[in-house]
This record gives sequence, C-alpha cells and structure tokens, in this order.
Amino acid sequence: MKGTFEVGSVEETWALARRLAAELKPGDVVCLEGDLGSGKTTFVQGLAAALGVAGRVTSPTFCLVQEHGSADGRLLVHMDLYRLASEDDVLAIGWEDFLARGAILAVEWPERAGSLVPEDAVRVSFACLDGEDARRIEIS
Repeated sequence: MKGTFEVGSVEETWALARRLAAELKPGDVVCLEGDLGSGKTTFVQGLAAALGVAGRVTSPTFCLVQEHGSADGRLLVHMDLYRLASEDDVLAIGWEDFLARGAILAVEWPERAGSLVPEDAVRVSFACLDGEDARRIEIS
C-alpha cells in the first residue's frame, strides 16, 4: 500500500492503519516519521486493533519498547528510539531478537536505527494540517 492520504480524525487514521495492517507479515518493519504529536502513536493504535491486540496502546517514549501480543499469537512491537544514540543502543533493546521472533516492528524515530532498518521497510510519514486531527500521511 503506497500513497499520500489526508485524514481528518483519529478514526480515519485508524482506518488507514487497518488497511496497511492487512498487508503486514511477521518480520516487517514499519518506520514512523514525523514531529512530536503528528499521529505516530495514533497510527500504531490502529495497527494494533487491526492485528487483534487487546488492551490499550500508548506511546513507548519513556519505556522505549512495548510488546503487544494478539489472541492469534502475532506480536506487534512498538519502539520509540528518540532517546537512543546509536545502532548499538537499538540492538541492546532487542531489535534483532524481536525480528527473530517474527514480530512486526512499528518504529518511531527510525533514523536512530541506521543501517538496521531493512531496505524493504514500510515508511509512514506524518504531517499536521489545519484542524486538530487533520494529517497528511504518506506511505511508501
């Protein structure tokens, strides 16, 4: 799924995330790029719901990594790399282990992972528009 989409609400953001989730497979990496408050975590909430994750999905800003299992055994790992400085730091929080377990990684601030990000990673970029929940979301 590729394209540029304009959404005007949280629900529309979740719906777009559900469309992407239908294409994800174990081991995929989803890079979430955008300013603070641009909708990255909201998008992950939509991914999680589509993947069958029960419970609340919040930003992993302070804990760096949150694991979300679904009833059918799929694993969504939400990472916030903002406070990390190097690829070694990213490896230390379990990047390779999660991928070996078949997790889908949703990664905020992916530039901190450097060369660890695979060439075929899905890139989702967020930009705020006029209106409280209005966003431009580009998926490539």
